[in-house]
Amino acid sequence: MKKIDLTIVADVAFYGVSAWFLSIGILRYFRMQFPLAALLSALFSLAAGGTAFLLTSRSRRKRRLNKKETEERDALLLHFALEKEERVRAALLTAFLADQQQAHLKDDVLVVDGNLCIPRFTMQPLSADEIARLIRAYGAEKTTVLCNALSAEAQKLAATFGVKIIGKDEIYSLFQRTDSTPSPLILAEIPRKNAKKVFRRLVAKKSARPFFVSGILLLIMSLFTFFPIYYLIAGCILTSLSILIRFFGFTSETS
Repeated sequence: MKKIDLTIVADVAFYGVSAWFLSIGILRYFRMQFPLAALLSALFSLAAGGTAFLLTSRSRRKRRLNKKETEERDALLLHFALEKEERVRAALLTAFLADQQQAHLKDDVLVVDGNLCIPRFTMQPLSADEIARLIRAYGAEKTTVLCNALSAEAQKLAATFGVKIIGKDEIYSLFQRTDSTPSPLILAEIPRKNAKKVFRRLVAKKSARPFFVSGILLLIMSLFTFFPIYYLIAGCILTSLSILIRFFGFTSETS
């Protein structure tokens, strides 16, 4: 039996309920009878829930790291960027061997299943100049570069010459499934806060909840007051904001 994804269920319920309250609030504003307004709102709610299910299911086919995993991945990559090259190669060798791959060191170069694996962990995306230097030194055939990220030019150059790239998510996955993450990690426990992280926290998907609750309460109040216009406007604005944040907001603060 296939396991139900509760996150998808929560998204469908959120968009469905939001669509129902928004619809009935607007229809009641135009003096439509409550039974008919409730029926039409239910249809809008089903349509919104179905659309949300299709979009959410498609977006989750490709697994995304959660907040904790992202922090662990970034800490691992930072460790490799600051660690000595020989220790980085030794850590990678241990992980590849634990992953049941044929790996060994040859003249200070990591060889995995007959391919040269060149670690290049940097604080900035790897440049095209560095990719060109590696091609000159090792050739393009059977050369694999392990790195955090590539610049757009570096990606094009690597693709042109057929240089294989192992990126940050694959590297993190390798160390996680083989339980071979180095310990302790350099600077793993030092918090790093910046304006970008604060902004991500403000527009994270979880921030949609207070907007949603406030908007729904105002829309409910508009059904029982003699002057519903202010409640309708404020409720629609807050509920719409909650939908926008839920749909376009960041899944986590660091992703």
